[in-house]
Amino acid sequence: MEELFSKVLQVNVRCRDCEERKANIRVTIELQMTTSPVHRRDLLVKLTDDIDPYFLFTLSISEEDFQSLKVQQGLLIDFTSFPQKFIDLLNLCFSEQESDNPRFLLHLSCQSAVIEGPANFSVVETNAFKHLNHLSLRLAQGSDKEVKDYLAVCLSSLKAEKQALEMKLKKTEDDLSRQLSYAQQTLSEKTKEFDKLRSEWTSQTSCLSSRHSQELQSEREKAVELQSRLQQQTEHLRQELESAHKKSSHQLQSRLTELEASCKELTERKYKNESVIRDLKIKLVGTEEECQRLKQQVLSLRRENSALDTEVHERERSVNQLQMRVAVLEQESKDKEQLMRRTKEVLEATQQQKESVEENAESKEHQIRKLEATVKSLSEELIKANGIIKKLQGEVRGLVGKIKVKNTVTVSQEKILQDTTDKLQRAEKDLQSIQQQLITKDEQVSKLKEQLETTVQKLNESREVLKTNENVINWLNKQLNEKQLSRKPLENPSLLSTTTGLRAYFYPQSGKPAVSPMAAADVTPAEQRAVQPANRQTGDSAGLDSKYFERRDDSIPIYGLSSNQLYREFPQRTKPSVASAFFSA
Repeated sequence: MEELFSKVLQVNVRCRDCEERKANIRVTIELQMTTSPVHRRDLLVKLTDDIDPYFLFTLSISEEDFQSLKVQQGLLIDFTSFPQKFIDLLNLCFSEQESDNPRFLLHLSCQSAVIEGPANFSVVETNAFKHLNHLSLRLAQGSDKEVKDYLAVCLSSLKAEKQALEMKLKKTEDDLSRQLSYAQQTLSEKTKEFDKLRSEWTSQTSCLSSRHSQELQSEREKAVELQSRLQQQTEHLRQELESAHKKSSHQLQSRLTELEASCKELTERKYKNESVIRDLKIKLVGTEEECQRLKQQVLSLRRENSALDTEVHERERSVNQLQMRVAVLEQESKDKEQLMRRTKEVLEATQQQKESVEENAESKEHQIRKLEATVKSLSEELIKANGIIKKLQGEVRGLVGKIKVKNTVTVSQEKILQDTTDKLQRAEKDLQSIQQQLITKDEQVSKLKEQLETTVQKLNESREVLKTNENVINWLNKQLNEKQLSRKPLENPSLLSTTTGLRAYFYPQSGKPAVSPMAAADVTPAEQRAVQPANRQTGDSAGLDSKYFERRDDSIPIYGLSSNQLYREFPQRTKPSVASAFFSA
């Protein structure tokens, strides 16, 4: 028996004197083959309900029954293709049973009030015109024997499923218990790691909070000091500006009184010389406008002068700050000198480098003195500009006095006005030239500042190089001590006596101790073989990084200068033969 189709389909159930209802019924199609006494094939159709185990309708269709069914319902297929076509119709019903308006429907109708006895099972296609009945099968209700057989098959299948589920459940329980034990073990490990990390985090947070609080307190103190210093500077600047403003207002008031007196005199002469004033009235108005313009120019020049004063004050303050930085740098160099004096016997080469650095610092101090001289020259030029402005003010006063006299002679008045305009133009040109000079001086000061910053940076880099050289020398001395102590028990007195002439030198750029030629000539081959492994160990030791022995093209030389410049400045200087502190000369 071969099962061809088994699915739960939605079927419209109709009974007599009852409303139509929908029910989920399992439709099973099986092909039954019999060989004795005659070879035949029967198609078995069963309708069952998974909820109601006593619901069973069957139909067995043989080839002879199919021929009568084909004639009755006008079928166009044979018995071999009938099962597949019937299954296709059922699949169409299954695919459209979830839609709101299904095209294919299944009907199960019974003549009794309850589904008993024979029933018609039909496949219906619905459209807007009519319902087409594709196939109608008359099924019979299962007998007691058939129901019992069906229930026995269902029971056996349920038992098999139950056993399979029990085995699967047992397997899953084992897997889950194993996973649970592994998870508990990992959870305990992770909790230990978490506790450890939490303790480390708490210690780190406490340390960081204390350090940050200290840094915050120091920054607050610095901010308070800076605020007080800035307040003092602003107060001093405000007092200077107030004094300058008072002076300018006093000068303007005096000039106003003078102009009022001149106006009175002009009005008196107006009444006396009315006929002459009519001709010169236009020229007088022009001269007054020009006088007002000159006043405005003088005021603008004074403002520029005050701005220049403030700029000079700022420049002086920046120069003072630079001097303080230079003093700090000098103090640091003095401290470094004291440290180098302690190791003077072994590090004469590094002392020469430090002397070159000090000479470089002195040259930078000389440059700073030059900067101070340029600032003084700028202040002198500003004083000269103030003198020119005062001269211009005196000339303006003279012009105001000449206006009183020039009312009688218009020709001479025009000439004097022309002279004054020429002088004012020359004064403007002088002011422009002075401003250009100030701009150039500012550029020079900025360039000198940049040079000073570069020199300070080079000084810091040279100090770092000195530190690295000191570390290298200390490490090499330590290695030499260790090697000497390890060699003493192994060597005989004769070998020690021959090695007394050995001298070691250290050149920071090569990173290797050099032996003098005289000492190398006195060393025996056995001593050379003993020294070579020590040198290799010195180069390959893990205590010192290999970067200290590499020669870099972009690095700054030890003396703060390039090697060519060093040889140009000291052509006749040769390195003295310095005896090692660990080998007698």
